[in-house]
Amino acid sequence: MEKPARVNLRWVMLAMAFLATVINYLDRQTLSVMAPVLLDRFHISAGTYSQIITAFMLAYTIMNGISGPLLDRLGSRIGYWSAAEMLTAAATGAMSLGAYRFLLGVGEAGNYPAGVKVIGEWFPPQERSLASGIFNSGAAIGAMLAPPLLAWAAITFGWRASFVIVGLLGFVWMIAWLILYREPPVNSAEPQLPAPSVMSLVRDRFVWQFTLSKVFADPVWYFYTFWFPQYLKVGHGFSLTQIGRIGWIPFATAFLGNLAGGFLTMLILKTGVSAQTARRISVVVFSACMVTAFPAAIVSSAALSIALISTATFGYSGALANVLALPRDAFPKNAVASIWGLASMGSGFGGMVFSLVTGWLVDHYSFRPVFMLFGTLPIIAAILVWTLPRTSRADAAKPLVNNV
Repeated sequence: MEKPARVNLRWVMLAMAFLATVINYLDRQTLSVMAPVLLDRFHISAGTYSQIITAFMLAYTIMNGISGPLLDRLGSRIGYWSAAEMLTAAATGAMSLGAYRFLLGVGEAGNYPAGVKVIGEWFPPQERSLASGIFNSGAAIGAMLAPPLLAWAAITFGWRASFVIVGLLGFVWMIAWLILYREPPVNSAEPQLPAPSVMSLVRDRFVWQFTLSKVFADPVWYFYTFWFPQYLKVGHGFSLTQIGRIGWIPFATAFLGNLAGGFLTMLILKTGVSAQTARRISVVVFSACMVTAFPAAIVSSAALSIALISTATFGYSGALANVLALPRDAFPKNAVASIWGLASMGSGFGGMVFSLVTGWLVDHYSFRPVFMLFGTLPIIAAILVWTLPRTSRADAAKPLVNNV
């Protein structure tokens, strides 16, 4: 029986990881929501905008490879730091926008490795999918709050104020994290082994296949977060005010998907299957929802298109709630941040490549082939997750199913 203080503390740690992810996505979405304004103001094409996104993804990709192993060796407390969001308010064109978003990518790379590590340290296996869903729902909440909040700030105070306001929130959170963070309790049943080397993890089939699945899965989410407001403007003629009123809907369904992903896995676990099997079934079920991107590209109705896109974001988040928990099923807690850092490098690489592809397709054709592309990628990712090995290599730590 867990002590009340222990139970309460782990939910405090989860709440802080959740809030960090909310701010993380407000940071990212500021540029996305402001894109219809900034692309006109600075005469930026879709191709150039995709290069600005790629600058963020490049820094994010490189730093994930550094932040993951660093977290496994130094602990979760150092995994969060304030980003360069406020600098973007000083942008004067495409070049400075790209430079400031590159710095933002450097600062934000620690969020997911740190959050996944916190969950792996504080939550038992049967609760990890739900805890992961709650943690990751911060992305949906941040993306959901961004259109109305940032559109209002831009209309009221000017577009530069939007970047300053969100940047200040990061500093407030950082102070609270430094005050509230506590080290997780030591589990005497789990051997205290040194963190595995990065090279031993890279050679492990689970790690490289898991990383490859992120190459195909996460660009789908990046497309909706970075391009959705611009799609509403170009595809359906929405104004910034209309984007502020409507643009949050796919991220509200993503929030629900995070919770649904955790609850579905808990229901499947009651049938007696293993946690690994339950998570994989959920990933396949929710990945199937993401193919609604196909008809979203064809329909002429803005309302129906948004509904189909919202179904896809629901599916992405439901799948990710389970994907977040998979590495801890096969590896000890002091390897989880490293694995997630490597996987996030794959995610960033995929995000860069497919962002550039998106910009080229939009400039030369339209958004229609882009939606076709992002309806196909989840199928590939789901196959890779389903066929992941159930254990790690012999030279890695053995799976622990009853650890905390």
